[in-house]
Amino acid sequence: MAILFRNFCKLKNYNSLKYLFRDFTASSIRKNSAFVSKTNPSGILLEPPPSLPQHIPETKKKSRTSSNPALTFPCIDQLALRTRSLDGGPEPTYENVVTGYLHFHHTKPFLCDHGGVLPQLDIAYETWGKINEQKDNAILLHTGLSASSHAKSHEKNVKDGWWEKFIGPGLSIDTNKFFVICTNVIGGCYGSTGPWSIDPSDQERYATRFPILTIFDMVRAQFLLLNHLGISQLYASIGSSMGGMQSLAAAYLFPNRIKRLISISACARSHPYSIATRHTQRQVLMADPNWNKGFYYNGIPPHIGMKLAREIATISYRSGPEWEQRFGRKRAQENQSPALCPDFLIETYLDHQGERWCLQYDPNSLLYISKAMDLFDMSASTLDEIKRQRELRIKENQLGPSTEPEQCSLKVKSKPKEQKSSLSQYPTLNPPKKHISSLSKTSMNDLKDLIQGLSVIQIPTLILGVQSDILFPCWQQKEIAECLKMGGNKNVTYYELDSMYGHDTFLIDLTNIGSAVKGHLELRG
Repeated sequence: MAILFRNFCKLKNYNSLKYLFRDFTASSIRKNSAFVSKTNPSGILLEPPPSLPQHIPETKKKSRTSSNPALTFPCIDQLALRTRSLDGGPEPTYENVVTGYLHFHHTKPFLCDHGGVLPQLDIAYETWGKINEQKDNAILLHTGLSASSHAKSHEKNVKDGWWEKFIGPGLSIDTNKFFVICTNVIGGCYGSTGPWSIDPSDQERYATRFPILTIFDMVRAQFLLLNHLGISQLYASIGSSMGGMQSLAAAYLFPNRIKRLISISACARSHPYSIATRHTQRQVLMADPNWNKGFYYNGIPPHIGMKLAREIATISYRSGPEWEQRFGRKRAQENQSPALCPDFLIETYLDHQGERWCLQYDPNSLLYISKAMDLFDMSASTLDEIKRQRELRIKENQLGPSTEPEQCSLKVKSKPKEQKSSLSQYPTLNPPKKHISSLSKTSMNDLKDLIQGLSVIQIPTLILGVQSDILFPCWQQKEIAECLKMGGNKNVTYYELDSMYGHDTFLIDLTNIGSAVKGHLELRG
């Protein structure tokens, strides 16, 4: 009141105070809320004094025109249209993306390395060729992050597989000689148990109640399938990208059940760049409001996050030199004005890749499997810690040995007594050859740790790398080969391919990849 009084006393016409405060009494306060407004929240009726105009005319708004018209965003409109079409519509049926596979159902609990138990397990798999009487011609083909078990067409699914030209009679993996098995990894969405699957405990989808996985979990599940098929020993374990991680893990976990090993464009431990790339994809996906912390199965799937995640991934799968030749600086519509939506050919390519894939793969599967790749490390200290934690959890969950695949080894073998422990005998560690691999930049303790972890693998091994690969640079394959040799494996072959297709070379280069695989399988004793 004091402030109001001082302000109003400044008015020359003191009679105006009479009008301004006339209704400032309790009896004049309007009790009807309809009289309360944002400009007059007290509900007090104020009247202007006679000296002021009774009706203040509204200021006429001048019509103004923008300097430039607003840009159009058809790409954003398309995303909104898709979101509306998915609202209340049928959810994607991921297991129907691939058809014609076989099912293995494991009825016993499956313990995961980082905790959590799957009450039961399903594995989707496909086979080509015939198993011989001795059952010693089987090859286990491991997949990359998002691949299904459909590596090759067959009667039940005539669509081309992801390694169509590599598998078949007389081809790189000759089905006249070998019986080929390929599975969809656990955590996936193409028939194997994953976040999209129904939890038998409550008949609801696992979503993000699904346990964190490791590459070793995936391999352990695959060997349960081999046990079911009566295959005690594999002729070979073959994999590219994440599959190359699995092939290494298989040779470590089951050293007596694999005769030879092929790892293409993979690593013995995930490094910061690839971890950062996959982290970015997960962050983009989880930032999509429709992700809903993984519980989106009864609503709109996070297709926008998946689209962007796939675009990021595609950048890491191919190479700059290829895109220079393929796209250059060409625009999709040279005769149109530049736009903020996909404009350059490379932009339209990435946009197409994201659009095509965003409803073909379960977002939660991407999160879980990419994280398993990040966690992969063949260093002895990591392997020993996994072994220790696993033994504790087996006791905590009161699980018996029957839940583990046969002949499972998680113990790092000691090196033979006659083998020297000094690392100075290996010339690749000398300073003049720093360009050979990352070993010169790796601490001696870390190097010994990795060598010890890989020392279990003493079978004939083929390692392939690609010079243009930015996701798994070829020095990471050199690291595998050199550490295997330092661990005592005298039958290690390393090839480095000069291909411009980047990480995806293993899917494309039939001549070089295919020939190397065929040679390792058939020409070596």
